[in-house]
Amino acid sequence: KTVGFGLAIGPTILTEDGTFGPAARPLALVIAPTRELALQVKRELQWLYAGAGVTMASCVGGMDMRDERRTLERGAHIVVATPGRLKDHVMRGSMDMSEIRAIVLDEADEMLDLGFREDLEFILGEAPETRRTLMFSATVPAALAKSYQKNAVRVQTVSKESQHTDIEYRALNVANHDIDSAIINTLRYYDAPNAIVFCNTRAMVTRLTTRLSNRGFQVVALSGALSQQERSHALQAMRDGRARVCVATDVAARGIDLPNLELVVHAELPTNAETLPHRSGRTGRAGRKGVSALIVPAKMKRRGQNLLTWGKLEATWATPPSADDVVNRDRERLLDDPIWAE
Repeated sequence: KTVGFGLAIGPTILTEDGTFGPAARPLALVIAPTRELALQVKRELQWLYAGAGVTMASCVGGMDMRDERRTLERGAHIVVATPGRLKDHVMRGSMDMSEIRAIVLDEADEMLDLGFREDLEFILGEAPETRRTLMFSATVPAALAKSYQKNAVRVQTVSKESQHTDIEYRALNVANHDIDSAIINTLRYYDAPNAIVFCNTRAMVTRLTTRLSNRGFQVVALSGALSQQERSHALQAMRDGRARVCVATDVAARGIDLPNLELVVHAELPTNAETLPHRSGRTGRAGRKGVSALIVPAKMKRRGQNLLTWGKLEATWATPPSADDVVNRDRERLLDDPIWAE
């Protein structure tokens, strides 16, 4: 997706010969709801536009404002930002919007859900009328496009009718008192290089992280209760293999890309049908396969069925892996290990 909007704004911001001139006032602005996503987008665009001689800058909460100001003073072609911090820079005069030719709103619906509407309206109001505005999200309400865009064209890269074929959905029926055991057995059964476990609240993230840690999992947490540094460290631990399980809230994990994420576990059912594909979309990325497992306690069975129906998703209903299933799977993995052939 990042490459998608990176390429889409290319003709608007590059010179005739496909390069950037000297860095001065920013030409493009990408706004994302969370710091993690903003920094991930910055890395991707840095790579995408390296050959064109890009200079990037970021403005995100939790970082040193003075450092950001100095970077902006030196000049940048593309600025990636979170809404609150960007508004601060515009109001203080350290972010000059006069040359902006393209603005990308990444995860646009999420920013409005998080209450950034006023910040976004202020920022868009400061940008030139002639700019292009691009909105990207798995779900973009039509009303939203009308208020922010002119002559907008809607591009849908996924069909509404069919689900993502690289993700296998499994709904696991569990007794109300067996939820934790089901989560643990599911993680053990699939033994994915990276797995993410979704919770609805920060408190549940903390509780489950402790439970998994006590059971010997290499686990990190990702929620709004953590500082920016802690969140960055958690993601880095997942990327370099020091941790294999990440317990997270929806907001913390929006847009996050972990290369070996083969399993998503919904420890708690999402609050709405839209959240389900967003969560599950952490796996099955860029042509790789993944499993999305919903833990459905008896008292929530109707809700689980409704979420799948509303989301137009087909899931296999089953029970969680038993102790025997896990042991048998371990034996298979042991015997399939290439080390024997070597």
